[in-house]
Amino acid sequence: MPEGIVTTANAPVARASLKPPLPGTWTNCLGRRLFRFLATLRGLGAFALITAGVILTRFGRARRVVHPLIVKETARAGTRLLGVFVFLSAALGLVVIGQTVSWLTRVGAIEYLGSVMVLVVVRELRPLLTAFLVLARIGTATVVELGTARATGEVEALEALGIDPVHYLVVPRVIGMALGVFSLTVYFILGALVSGYLWAFIQDVPLLPTEYFRQLTRALRGLDFAVLAGKTLLFGAIIAVVTCYHGLAQPLRLEEVPQATVSAVAHSVAACVLLDAAFIVVYLAA
Repeated sequence: MPEGIVTTANAPVARASLKPPLPGTWTNCLGRRLFRFLATLRGLGAFALITAGVILTRFGRARRVVHPLIVKETARAGTRLLGVFVFLSAALGLVVIGQTVSWLTRVGAIEYLGSVMVLVVVRELRPLLTAFLVLARIGTATVVELGTARATGEVEALEALGIDPVHYLVVPRVIGMALGVFSLTVYFILGALVSGYLWAFIQDVPLLPTEYFRQLTRALRGLDFAVLAGKTLLFGAIIAVVTCYHGLAQPLRLEEVPQATVSAVAHSVAACVLLDAAFIVVYLAA
């Protein structure tokens, strides 16, 4: 038999011999994971810079096409989820704020209620929780949509027609998701604060509404509003960039879309947590 020809009988052995060797030590495994992480980080950074450049240079182009898409994505990531967030704000108001008010009343520290509410609800819990919920509902769908479009050749068809995929597919999602996370966070915070007081009122906590909201206004600072706006807008933009990157920026087959979705969720959660930690440093330094 001529050399180089692989028969059916020895094909599994030949294929096994072509596989890359497994890492011999834990340092090799750690090194591979580190290089893979750095490659992903470099790709995400380049994709984010490309998206930002397209927003700055081409935002005014094709307004009749792109701007309706931005409105559509904003409604998709914002108003369409409003009913779910109203329910969650009422439920979390019972779990978090109602219990906090009751506990502070028992220990005689009801005068610290405003500071606790601002710290827990406005600064930390609600913005991050809103970002995670939008990621679960809209971010995963984005990866599936763009990954399927990439696997079936729709992205190449757009390029053949002279349409920039980043301008047409990514920019509306980035702007729409950023605005959606911001608006949902505002509604989420307001609903949680109101429902929390209602649950406290049901528990016969001796706290007037005027005193409750007076404590909130005393605890709030101008920095809280600025950081809340910046944090929520960045959360939405980061989730959109990461999910679009995993669905669009690399060749995919249909069977690889679920794994890309899992990677996008993990990277989005890590990026949002790191960004939230950075804003905590801002609060501590201010």
